[in-house]
Amino acid sequence: MSQQTTIRKLAELVNTPVEKLLEQLAGAGMKFSGPDQVVTSSEKVKLLGFLRRSHGKPEQAPEESDQSAKKITLNRRKQQEVTVNSGRSKTTVNVEVRQKRTYVKDGARAMTPDEERADILRKLEESRARNLAEQQALAEKDRLRDEAIVRAREEEIAAKERAEAEKKAAEEAAAAAKAAEALAAAKPKRAPIDETAPRPPRTPAAAPAAPRSAPPPPRNDDRNNRSAPRNERGPGDRFAGQMHLSAADRARRGNSNNSNTRGRPGGRNQAGGRRDMSRGGNNAGPHAFERPTAPVVREVAIGDTITVADLAQKLALKGGEVVKALFKMGVMATITQSIDHDTAALVTEELGHKAIRANDNDAEDALLASTGENQGEATQRPPVVTIMGHVDHGKTSLLDYIRRTKVATGEAGGITQHIGAYHVDTPKGVISFLDTPGHAAFTSMRARGAKLTDIVVLVVAADDGVMPQTKEAIQHARSAGVPLIVAINKIDKSDADPMRVKNELLSEQVVAEDFGGDTQMVEISAKTGLGIDDLLDAISIQAELLELKAVDEGRASGVVIESSLDKGRGPVATVLVQQGRLKKGDYLVCGIQYGRVRALFDETGKQPEFAGPSIPVQVLGLSGVPEAGDDFVVVEDERLAKDVAQQRETKRRESRLVATAGSRMEDIMATLGKGEGQQVLNLVIKADVQGSVQALSQALVALSNEDIRINVIHSGVGGITESDANSAAASKATVIGFNVRADASARRIIESNGVDLRYFSIIYDVIDQVKQVASGLLGVEIREEIIGIAEVRDVFRSSKLGAVAGSMVIEGVVRRNKPIRVLRDSVVIFEGELESLRRFKENVEEVRNGTECGIAVKAYNDVKPGDQIECFERIEVKRTL
Repeated sequence: MSQQTTIRKLAELVNTPVEKLLEQLAGAGMKFSGPDQVVTSSEKVKLLGFLRRSHGKPEQAPEESDQSAKKITLNRRKQQEVTVNSGRSKTTVNVEVRQKRTYVKDGARAMTPDEERADILRKLEESRARNLAEQQALAEKDRLRDEAIVRAREEEIAAKERAEAEKKAAEEAAAAAKAAEALAAAKPKRAPIDETAPRPPRTPAAAPAAPRSAPPPPRNDDRNNRSAPRNERGPGDRFAGQMHLSAADRARRGNSNNSNTRGRPGGRNQAGGRRDMSRGGNNAGPHAFERPTAPVVREVAIGDTITVADLAQKLALKGGEVVKALFKMGVMATITQSIDHDTAALVTEELGHKAIRANDNDAEDALLASTGENQGEATQRPPVVTIMGHVDHGKTSLLDYIRRTKVATGEAGGITQHIGAYHVDTPKGVISFLDTPGHAAFTSMRARGAKLTDIVVLVVAADDGVMPQTKEAIQHARSAGVPLIVAINKIDKSDADPMRVKNELLSEQVVAEDFGGDTQMVEISAKTGLGIDDLLDAISIQAELLELKAVDEGRASGVVIESSLDKGRGPVATVLVQQGRLKKGDYLVCGIQYGRVRALFDETGKQPEFAGPSIPVQVLGLSGVPEAGDDFVVVEDERLAKDVAQQRETKRRESRLVATAGSRMEDIMATLGKGEGQQVLNLVIKADVQGSVQALSQALVALSNEDIRINVIHSGVGGITESDANSAAASKATVIGFNVRADASARRIIESNGVDLRYFSIIYDVIDQVKQVASGLLGVEIREEIIGIAEVRDVFRSSKLGAVAGSMVIEGVVRRNKPIRVLRDSVVIFEGELESLRRFKENVEEVRNGTECGIAVKAYNDVKPGDQIECFERIEVKRTL
């Protein structure tokens, strides 16, 4: 039974919804009540015609419909579910399979073999005719293009030959003119020229070369000529692109290649014409790279420091070559390390270049320009007097009497450990005093005070005389070039001897005026005030002789005397103004620190409006604690101050890197083996002022020797903070607090890590205790001390003890429980201990000098008469610095 097509099945075949198909059938005039009714073939044709008309297509004739029915396409779609196992669970996947099949009804008549052969021959003939026509057209185009190229080249060659001929003629004419001028200069007097004499005929210039014959036409079957020809390179161009060839070498190679034509009269290019011989190496020479005739010498700008990589880049060399040159010079530095200017200049000259100094001081130049603008009229200023001398000679007591204060009573240990600055209104005028410490550790403070001063007052105790720090103060004054006034103090004491002091100063080449010298010496008593007025008169007279002047107006400049870190006020710097006026609100740069003056304080705690020349004041408002001895300058604005401070900080950091970077081979060879067995004592130093930090660091580092090295890993101003405690705990260092204390967080870290923390207020206590700590690190030393020597007179044999040496103690004492050595001809032959020591038949513990005894050496029976038995003991000696 034939299968009938329902509306539902037809909708699935044409992939159309059932409702839409019912609407289309109703539009075609066919009424169906449901999707399960059967659709006949005529109804399908009627529906197709309706759809064609609705889409604007003509309806096919019955014949065309029969012809179009020869091909039919069927689409089939099938859906099914597939279960997939994924571990413990199962997943159901919907799978849709689509198929498309096309059926063709073969109703056409098949061709006979003769008809097929005739059709193939006809098509082949048509293809040959088309190919022949295309080849002829391409050949004609190639011929026309080649002829145009040849004509253009011949014209170019002719133009070049004409230009060369004209140039040659011009050169000959110039040479003839020069020769005529030279001849005329050599022979100023010559015979007149006979114009009637016949002249020799002139040689005509070389005629231009005849144009070359046109090349034969190209072949028609050349398929490579369809595209336009590329710019051909001459035979000399083969070497024209090579580097480091001179013009002669390039011409020689080009000529040799021109002559190599494989026996043919002329080579042909790809376009069919002759090669262009004028485009060889001779023309490429002027535009090609040639090796420099001399080495390139570069001028390299080098600053204070430069890294090896930057130097190599400026020298246009590899970094390894610069490192190699440094190694040859004895400097071991890597490519990332910095070297100083002198080393960089030497290696630059070693590599054949020239080194010049680079100016990186833009901010410093601007600072100098701004300070140079404030030049005013100089007026008289007060003198700056520095009080120097040995410890406990009465320097601070002298200043106390002059200032009517009692500073010395508040000093720890009764000695001055800070540099003080005061200005005093005396009947003789205003005088600024600088009080320096007298302890040996404060050498840098005394040197700094001598450089800042105009006059040095050397205080010497009449009952003590000239001491080491007195001699050192004299040397500081001489190196600074300032006059010296000697104040002989404590003359009120019963054992005072001023004449002794004067005689001892003669050995230091300080001659008093009483002895015909030029040094004023005043006898004073700081306790009773005796001779103080005479001392002030001497200072005033010396100041008048010096004619001290300074600019009183304009921006201030001066020197930092001392600096500290106050918990409430921040960084505090004691400065001495040398030029101009320092006012509140000024911007100043001080070493690597900068800031704005927030307040000014004098030595009494008052706030003056300004500070003039030779007046010491305390300044608040800096960004950090400056170094003692740094210069300060007032600038126009904060930006310039910040730039100068940052530039100085950068230079200081680079200098520090240079100091720790490159090492010379001789230094390394000198230090080889020295570090073995050397103990290291790490210290963290915190003090109240910057000067004390410097003095402590220098004094403690100076205690180092070959056995122990004292290393200050960190030092600073202010209290002991948490970071200081962490640094000490990490490096196992001892923390030293000089007139400062640790805060609560720092104390917790110190207690939890067991860090050694010590507080001090007197500097020589610090030095003594550091010596004790260092001595504890050194440990003890084992020494051998010979306590007695016995000489063997005879040897007896014992069945129980073996060989027994009958001996006489000739030196010291021989003890039974001490080790011994047996010496023969002053050479040690055995070392051990005694087995028996007898006096007659009794065992004894020791035998003294001049007494006979019997000695049995344990585990040794080869004792002979004449040997010596040496008795010694080992003792432990505590090592000290």
